[in-house]
Parts: sequence; C-alpha cells; structure tokens
Amino acid sequence: MSAPNARSTLHLPQGDWATVFDCLCAHFAAIDHETWRDRFARGRVLGADGQPLAFDHPYQVGLKVYYFREVPDEKPIPFEEQILHLDEHLLVADKPHFLPVMPAGEYVNETLLARLSKRVGNSNLVPIHRIDRLTAGLVLFSTNPESRGRYQALFRERKIDKRYEAICPALPGVEFPRCERLHMVDGEPFFLMKRGDGEPNSETRIKVLEKHGELWRYALYPVTGRKHQLRLQMASLGAGICNDPFYPELLERGRRDQDDYANPLKLLARGLEFRDPLTGELRCFESRLQLDW
Repeated sequence: MSAPNARSTLHLPQGDWATVFDCLCAHFAAIDHETWRDRFARGRVLGADGQPLAFDHPYQVGLKVYYFREVPDEKPIPFEEQILHLDEHLLVADKPHFLPVMPAGEYVNETLLARLSKRVGNSNLVPIHRIDRLTAGLVLFSTNPESRGRYQALFRERKIDKRYEAICPALPGVEFPRCERLHMVDGEPFFLMKRGDGEPNSETRIKVLEKHGELWRYALYPVTGRKHQLRLQMASLGAGICNDPFYPELLERGRRDQDDYANPLKLLARGLEFRDPLTGELRCFESRLQLDW
C-alpha cells in the first residue's frame, strides 16, 4: 500500500450508527470493513483536532473527520515538477504533463499537491486554480490560509491574466487574431464538454505565434475558465490540439487510459500575470517548459 498523503474531510451525516467506524463503512460502501479497520489501527482516521480516533469512537452527527485516501500500487509518474516561486503567501509550480493537480481516482501520492506538500512541509497548501492532468505548466498555490481568500478572488473576479500555448494543425482559412466564443454544455460521456445552442458562456482570445509547416503554435488567452474550454474551442475551429485523446474525437477507452509519455498533449499554461492583492505589486510568472513540434 502506498503511503497516503492526501487528507480528505467528512462531516458525519445524519444517521443512527453507534460508532464513527460504522458510519464510514456505510457512507463509503465500496470500501470493505477490513480496510477501514486497518486505517483506524494505523491512525489514518483523525478527529477535528488532528488526533487519531479509536475504533469504537462514538458516532456524532456533524463530527468533522479526516481520513486518508489510499490507492494500492499507485503507478509513479516519471516527470518532476519545479517550484518557480515560494513566499509566505504563494507557491508557483511548473507542472509536468500527466501529473494531476489534486487527488482523484487512481491518483493520491502522484499529484502535484501531495508532492509539493511533502516537499515544502506545508499541510496548508491549496491550489488556487487547476489545470487538466494532461496539460503542463503554471499552477498557483496558497501557502497561507489567512490570505487565501484574497488570491482566490483574483480568479473569481477575472483579475488575473492567463496565457497558454498550444500546437495544433494550421488554419490558413481562419483570420487571426480572433476571439472565439462558444456556448459549452456537458457532453457524453460525463467527462466531456460539447458545443451547445444558446448565448456563449466561454471566451478565448487566440493568435498565431509561429508557423511550422502543417502545424502552428497558438497563444490562447482564456477570458472565462470553463472545463476543457481551450481543447473544445480549438477542436471546434477545426484544429484540435495535438495528441488530445478527447477532442475532436474520443479515443477508445483502452488507448486513452494508457498514457503515451512520448506524445503529450501539446498544451502549456505558459504565463500568469496579476496585481498582488496584498501589496499592489504586479506579479508575472512564466513557465520554463517548452512544447516541442
């Protein structure tokens, strides 16, 4: 069993269980009782004070419980993140392709959050925004709960400029620079987005940076931040991002579930720029990663 680093929180729901153990077994029915017994025995279920709970700790509705997700034989991701900036309020990291930002599914330790929390020794680390697992580049983290809300507001209020790069097929028949606006809705399967009818709810400014035969390098400036926005918009223009397993065509499950490390998605979160809400200073960060043709 891999060593767990990702702490999750549960406020115990309404019920008539005798113990916290009974509640957890019922709430997470996919996890067998012996697994929960083992987690209690190893001190991997904590109370609000961060202390391990006893196996027979009485159930109480609303009780805050911390537990640690664990994935057997978690596959290591053979790429390293870089820390570009660290201070008392912010950490800026360069995330490699294939590494998730947050724990999900089969990924717990092999996530940017878990790696950085361990590396800098800060359990208060929280990503202020996220990028897809297959996308590389800049991710901004809060290191201090007291100032976190001020930085989160930058994204909520669209006071941060984000710049991406993508390598996609050439579009000689399309005029650039341009502003691409789509109405995006949930697609099928559930993890996809698709173009729908109605007023646009996503917007990205696009320009061409470099031409290389049948492939061009594009700069993408998202105004909104919807799921898969850049990937769907480029595909809708007829230039799906190179090596995208989702758009414009969804690869069959066996192929998309097998990461091809030699052919990453050609999408990079290149730059972040904003006015620091605490100091008023203009902050500019640039990824050191490169997209190869």
